[in-house]
Amino acid sequence: MAGHESAAKGAGEGEFDLRFWGVRGGIPTTNAETLRFGGNTPCVEVHCGDHLIILEAGTGIRPFGLALDQSRPIEADIFFSVSRFDHACGLPFFGAGYNPANDFKVWAGHLGPGGSIEQNLTELMTSPLFPIPLSFIGGLKAWGDFVAGDAFEPRDGIRVRTAALNNPSPATGYRVEYNGKALGYVSNTGHLPDQPDENVLALIENCDLVIYDSYYYDEEIANGALRGHSTWQEGLRLCRAAGVGRMAAFQHHPDHLDDELEQVQAILDARLPGSFVACEGQVARL
Repeated sequence: MAGHESAAKGAGEGEFDLRFWGVRGGIPTTNAETLRFGGNTPCVEVHCGDHLIILEAGTGIRPFGLALDQSRPIEADIFFSVSRFDHACGLPFFGAGYNPANDFKVWAGHLGPGGSIEQNLTELMTSPLFPIPLSFIGGLKAWGDFVAGDAFEPRDGIRVRTAALNNPSPATGYRVEYNGKALGYVSNTGHLPDQPDENVLALIENCDLVIYDSYYYDEEIANGALRGHSTWQEGLRLCRAAGVGRMAAFQHHPDHLDDELEQVQAILDARLPGSFVACEGQVARL
């Protein structure tokens, strides 16, 4: 299902759709056993009508940038759940970001009161880690720092709710509401055994689709307690409890190979019909 055509090609007024450009967690993978689901780190293209939202700037943002139509200026919002390396390392290679005619606003809530996503990314793009400074990315025009738990409208008709996630270095979950539909995005969250995360349940209640951190499998966890990452099984439990329509398992561990992810796909679809294991190039409509 991989490809280089933006979901924007099919977006129209009132439509709410998305495309996955990076679905891997931790580190990019390039081996033959991960080609079907993909090896780029997180990036999701979301269209609310004619407005573009970008979830994360992992390595998947590079091919996404190549697919963007830049025949006219682009106005978009970029949301970070965390700014760790696998979620931000694609930003220096996001070609559309360097076009000063474009207008990107960057949002983050995991840095707490007084935090600055601009400063955070500036430190990432500092020599000797990277030779080109953040200031060279001329399309990044505005910075939207908030505190996880806030709700706001980044654009007319689009409402965003946020929640703090269970992560030792804080992370933010998102709920994007548009045209009577709701998308949940829960990345970099942990969980406790037999204790559903009330923050997550409230955030994703009755969402049409939830993209959920599925870095591990339940059977890989010795004591059932996780901080920082979760499992597709916990995501399924939460989604069923919250009345979610469909779930997309996301942010796959670098060692989770295509054959086993195919098995997860079959179980997910059987237990919550329409649910799926996200793969690069996949398009979904709410």
